[in-house]
Parts: sequence; structure tokens; C-alpha cells
Amino acid sequence: MSTIELPWFKSSYSGTEGDNCVEVALEWRKSTYSGTQGDNCIEVAPTPTTIHIRDSKDPDRPHLGLAPTAWTAFVTHAAAQAG
Repeated sequence: MSTIELPWFKSSYSGTEGDNCVEVALEWRKSTYSGTQGDNCIEVAPTPTTIHIRDSKDPDRPHLGLAPTAWTAFVTHAAAQAG
């Protein structure tokens, strides 16, 4: 995937003064917790402070951002319910 295809956004570490900012990109991938049944997948884009989550069927809609500890708690709970 080229960097042109990645969704870029202003880093929260950038200031509020005009163009002097840092932009970062999310690289989305299918979550390893998604099944193998076609397009019904969760995609994730991890960063050091946030796990970004979106529905693969509608990637242009807003996504959910969780702290890594919240993502871990969710995955642990989901795995316990499935097994």
C-alpha cells in the first residue's frame, strides 16, 4: 500500500499554530480476531496510544478508537464468551 492511499491525520502531539504540525497515517489490516467468512471483518490500525477499529464493509464511516488496555479487555471478554 502506498502512503497516498493511507488516511492521514494531524497528530495530537502537534500544536495549534497553523501548518507546523506532524501528520501520521493509519495502516488498516484485518484483525486476527475476525473470522474467515468473507467481508464481515473488523479492521484495526494500532498506534502506541490508540487501537483504531472499523467495519470492513463500511470503511469510510467514523471509526472507534480505544486505549490499548480497553482493547485487551474487550478481546479477553469476547474470547471467553466464544469459548
